[in-house]
Amino acid sequence: MRSNSPFFHLAVLLAVGLGCASAPTKPSGPAVLTSQETTILSQGLTDAAVHYRAQLASPGPAVVERADYELVSDGQVVKTGSAKLDVKLEPGVPADISFEERAPYVKNPEDLARLSGQGGTLLLALRGTLVVRSGEQEEKVPFAASRAARVPRLPTVEVAELDGARYSPEEVQINLRLGVRNPNPFPLKLEGLSFEVSVAGKKLETGTLAQADSVDASATGVYPVEVAVTKDTYGPDVKSLIAKGVLPYGVAGELTGPLMRVPYSLSGEVKLNVSR
Repeated sequence: MRSNSPFFHLAVLLAVGLGCASAPTKPSGPAVLTSQETTILSQGLTDAAVHYRAQLASPGPAVVERADYELVSDGQVVKTGSAKLDVKLEPGVPADISFEERAPYVKNPEDLARLSGQGGTLLLALRGTLVVRSGEQEEKVPFAASRAARVPRLPTVEVAELDGARYSPEEVQINLRLGVRNPNPFPLKLEGLSFEVSVAGKKLETGTLAQADSVDASATGVYPVEVAVTKDTYGPDVKSLIAKGVLPYGVAGELTGPLMRVPYSLSGEVKLNVSR
């Protein structure tokens, strides 16, 4: 039965009004990643700069406050961090989100030697959660993206050039050029190249080269060493040694850099030329 009472109509209006006022404003769904990728901005023997970029869409207005993340190298977490973002999201409109991290991806010299021995590539990844806030509600959106990087390879030390000049029956100068070969597609930072040169079993020269130097990508750095073989440096038997025309030599030492220790030992013979 339909009532024409004014009180009945008022009660209906109040009930409808109160129902609308108390209805909760819930988002129609969670925020969603529409795309994501990780790129490697730069790489060194032990560290790398990694950039994460994504697009995030939300059904309602919101703010992406931050990214809580881990940097993962070869399946191992090497660093954790948090990046402040403060990116506003308009309903249904994907927004760009990005941050980058630079950190060592090699833990120690043993880890570097292991990676160098295995060759190939390794995966560098950024993973974690994007913290999205809408009013009083906080939502965490998982993310993860990786990119293959070249495995770092240890350098090698070699004899790049070698010659011996005989100035007299009792004086020879050996000109030795040590080469540091960098097999990586990025520059190699060095701390030093120590050396100890011996001739016919006697130590004649020691020192350190290439301090705070670097070798270009896929290149060889050359470092000269001059060794005087005389009565003062070798001893009274120098004349009979030089008369043979061929001097046996050895050079040993260590190449060092960030998390890098490369011992080396080289030997051979140098034929003597007559200096003009």
